Amino acid sequence: MLFILFGSIQSIGRFILKFRNPCIFNFEPGHIPAKYMTLSSRLMRFSLASLLALTVAALVAVAAAYFYIAPQLPPIERLKDVQLQVPLRVYARSGELIAEFGEQHREPVRYRDLPQPVIDAILATEDDRFFEHPGVDYQGLARAVFMLVTTGEKRQGGSTITMQVARNFFLSREKTYLRKLTEIFLALKIERHLSKQEILELYLNKIYFGHRAYGIGAAARVYYGADIDELTLPQIAMIAGLPKAPSANNPISNPRRALQRRNYVLGRMFALGFIDLDAYQAALNTPDDASLHKAAIELEAPWVAEMVRSHMREHYGADAYTAGYSVYTTLDAGRQRAANAALRKALLDYDRRHGYRGVVKHVELAEDAGPEQFASLLKPVRPYGGLLPALVTAVSGEEASLVLRDGREARLDLEGVAWARRFISVNRRGPKPETVTDVLKRGDLVYVQVLDEGRWRLAQLPAVSGALVSVDPHDGALQALVGGFDFYLSKFNRAVQAQRQPGSSFKPFIYSAALNKGYTVASLFNDAPVVFDDPSLETTWRPENYSGKFYGPTRMREALTRSRNLVSIRLLQAIGPRYAARYVQRFGFRPDQVPRDLSLALGSGTATPLEMARAYSVWANGGFYTEPYFIEEIRDADGETLFRADPAVACDDCETEDAGEEDTDTVATDAGSPPPASVADAADSDAGNGDEAVAPARYARRVVDAPNVYLINSMLRDVVRRGTGRRAMALGRKDLAGKTGTTNDQRDAWFCGFNTRLVTTVWVGYDRVRPLGNGETGSRAALPMWVDYMGQALKGVPESLMPQPPGMVTVRIDPATGLRMPPGQAGGLFEIFRTEYVPTRYSQPEAAGDKPGESGDSGAEPLF
Repeated sequence: MLFILFGSIQSIGRFILKFRNPCIFNFEPGHIPAKYMTLSSRLMRFSLASLLALTVAALVAVAAAYFYIAPQLPPIERLKDVQLQVPLRVYARSGELIAEFGEQHREPVRYRDLPQPVIDAILATEDDRFFEHPGVDYQGLARAVFMLVTTGEKRQGGSTITMQVARNFFLSREKTYLRKLTEIFLALKIERHLSKQEILELYLNKIYFGHRAYGIGAAARVYYGADIDELTLPQIAMIAGLPKAPSANNPISNPRRALQRRNYVLGRMFALGFIDLDAYQAALNTPDDASLHKAAIELEAPWVAEMVRSHMREHYGADAYTAGYSVYTTLDAGRQRAANAALRKALLDYDRRHGYRGVVKHVELAEDAGPEQFASLLKPVRPYGGLLPALVTAVSGEEASLVLRDGREARLDLEGVAWARRFISVNRRGPKPETVTDVLKRGDLVYVQVLDEGRWRLAQLPAVSGALVSVDPHDGALQALVGGFDFYLSKFNRAVQAQRQPGSSFKPFIYSAALNKGYTVASLFNDAPVVFDDPSLETTWRPENYSGKFYGPTRMREALTRSRNLVSIRLLQAIGPRYAARYVQRFGFRPDQVPRDLSLALGSGTATPLEMARAYSVWANGGFYTEPYFIEEIRDADGETLFRADPAVACDDCETEDAGEEDTDTVATDAGSPPPASVADAADSDAGNGDEAVAPARYARRVVDAPNVYLINSMLRDVVRRGTGRRAMALGRKDLAGKTGTTNDQRDAWFCGFNTRLVTTVWVGYDRVRPLGNGETGSRAALPMWVDYMGQALKGVPESLMPQPPGMVTVRIDPATGLRMPPGQAGGLFEIFRTEYVPTRYSQPEAAGDKPGESGDSGAEPLF
């Protein structure tokens, strides 16, 4: 304020001195008439009085304005603690960018990291006296006042970089005298408390450059896909010219005008001596190569990104999108990529098995239609899940010519459409196409899939859905998650939101409950028809095996391996549905998910794929409950750690005193909370305070005793070796275990499998529940997805078998009766028992080795 007044007084004084010079009236000294001397004196006194009055009035007005505005100026602390709006960024555990959330794309840059040409270009075009004036350039203000006096219009002018910082950070953009005065006073205050370098840094990180790019670092990334220190001189000049009019001077939306503005900036740099003639001319002759560069997403995991966004919004409010948080998830990048590919392949394979539902749409193409019309037709059709939209431009009997969205051309031969038999129903298809024209015609909009060696195949967006969840069983760290075919086709996260019937994949929990009651893997149950008359049901319930056959008395191991429904029902009847419903809650299932009737034996409850993965982790880690989590670390904009995950870890040798074997019917945990709740609310922890003290590990609670877990693990490895999961043997490993699941009419297909290091659950089904079709069991529809994923996820991971715990013995038994083989008699097989439950009776010699059912033993009670 004082600077402006002092400058004004100096100007007035110079005018007065000039006015007092008699030469201004063109009289020779000593020859001025007296009347003119008198008039001159009077005029000078009047002028001096007027100027003095105006000066005093101006001083009073400015002082009054200052005293009115000063209390409204932000305090010094706020000036020194300016927060830039930096988006929320989500990363994989190893640092690959997954997503960015926030309206403003910003990459803050420190002043010390700014190349000198960037500083020169900005000063040349915005404020070349920046390092000379005290925040307000009175020469620029004088020009603005002159424009006001001569034109009567209020135009923006005279704004220094400091004044722009004041306006952009603290003021509105309205053009009023009061706002301009406030801007001036605030600029002077900023200059008193911040250095020139700090002010320029704030300006370059705050100013808008168009296309959601805030700050010069973001502008370099958005327009040229480069860091600020990688830009060339012409690129720097182009970016420096954007703040004046980010839309009008934009190289994307108005390249001609943007080039003119760039060249103006280069001219200013040359005129001010920032660049020499050679550099100036070379830059002028360089064509611009700006194009839009979106945030370089390095890992496709949009469902996990949305889970993170929801968690951050819940715990940090609206600041989550602007405070510059970096969230590092537990995702393994390689496993996530494998999960994406495996799920999409499985759904596309299923879709091809059931026929072609038709083209996206058909348009009549003019004979002279060309690239422009093709592009306009393809533009609204976006790619999904690796499938590319294409337009059929010509068809012959043997091949079709297509144009892709990016202008490329493709060819579809008969092999590429051979699968496309017309869809009639989920169980019926039309005849196999004999020519390409049986499927396609000119003007069809379709989806295609690129295959190996540049070949193409006709495709369609799957109507069926699926999910894959993979976790580390030792601490619950999420390794991979896919919630559907493509996030932008459907944002519904089936991995954590789809409550579906698990079918036979639920049976291991019922069998564990039976083992906990004293039954053994050799206990016999009759696989025979059964009818239930329940008054609450409209019809009599007649459950049966998937094959429709009955196999008589069957050992528990064989029943689980072959997924025998009737044995599971009789087993549940023996132990009691209410007991089983309470028992399974220790695996994390909520009471409302578990029916308390015999249908529970066939998986009639509900669970999400993530909940099934959590439950199966108990079999993989030796009997401990671990809660899945997906956020490893949260950092603020300065890189300081705000939160670091501290999961409970499964550890056989580290059990706490209250983590003993759980033989009661009570619920072992309060599990079942939604995934975001598993990320502890620990933002106020002292992590990141510079002291890297290692907190003591937290140990997971044991919920199933070790022998029980080992027996279930052993039976589930049999499922893979010789049962419904034997397709998994294609991986050539001996440490894999799991269980298929198929619900009534094949409405849901599951496979839940694991080894001691990784648990993965996959599910396939329609969002609106309906049959998948004949033969679409868990083994056929879901298991191939699991095999494709685990084949990649376990590459380089050595085999790891669960060690046999103490208190177990191996005994030779008669497979027909489940009893011990008599000494000296050949045959039989070896089975594992808990020491206290080893069979004491011997099989009769005439029954030994007979087929199940010929021994006469009912198996209704455990055979001790």
